[in-house]
Amino acid sequence: LLHVPPLQNLAAAREETEQVIYSTLENLFECTNVNPRDIGILVVNCSVFNPTPSLSAMVVNKFKLRSNIKSFNLGGMGCSAGIIAIDLAKDLLHVHKNTYALVISTENVTKNVYSGDNKSMMVTNCLFRLGGAAILLSNNVRDRKRSKYRLAYTVRTHTGADDKCFQCVQQEDDENGVTGVCLTKDVTFVAGKTVKANIRALAPLILPLSEKLLFFVSAIGAKVLKEKIKLYVPDFKLAIDHFCIHAGGRGVIDVLEKNLGLFPQDVEASRSTLHRFGNTSSSSVWYELAYIEAKG
Repeated sequence: LLHVPPLQNLAAAREETEQVIYSTLENLFECTNVNPRDIGILVVNCSVFNPTPSLSAMVVNKFKLRSNIKSFNLGGMGCSAGIIAIDLAKDLLHVHKNTYALVISTENVTKNVYSGDNKSMMVTNCLFRLGGAAILLSNNVRDRKRSKYRLAYTVRTHTGADDKCFQCVQQEDDENGVTGVCLTKDVTFVAGKTVKANIRALAPLILPLSEKLLFFVSAIGAKVLKEKIKLYVPDFKLAIDHFCIHAGGRGVIDVLEKNLGLFPQDVEASRSTLHRFGNTSSSSVWYELAYIEAKG
């Protein structure tokens, strides 16, 4: 924070977002040697800062993107919005051929510094930090050789129908009318529950046949014999080389490490990202991927 008390006006929030997004995109275009006017799809996500004009319109204006671009601005979707944006971009690339999709994930701290005394809302001041990432996707065959990765699967699991899940992270006013983001004690439980549901959907797509059979047998046994047989937890390390678990907080990482049967080295990228950058919300997984790439 550069000001005490902190500036929380719209101009300061917009300046923060511009600094993050513009510098990130300038670096991306320089590294990829892609002309901004070749971008056909744009998806920008920021959970708690959604001004008018939108952040996606801000990017179009700054980099003079073409007039027929498919532009989307995702708001209020929390820390998972970065992967949701990738999923949206993937679906759009199935429809629009030979083009680029640009995904920008960021979060704004300026407008969400909590100045009250509610402990559940003060936690966000300690955890969250500004950050951003830009990801360029292509469905053009010519880009196959120079692409870093191939997007194989995206699996989305929505648990918002459950009240506990819906209310675990909520922007609201405290008893004195001060606005902030409230994190309930259910956050770690909800994170573990949601990841389990997501893994159940993802597992059939990536696990080897041997692990699928073991899980199937244990599931049948557990159903027949009730609690006498413990449900088998598949060894996901047989299908996944690296794990980028959202750096939401130490408690969240601990729960997921335990539930997935991972070792400390499997969550090293998450813990290191949290320690160095804090919780950068939807962009955190890309910081973790950069850590893994740098480590080799």
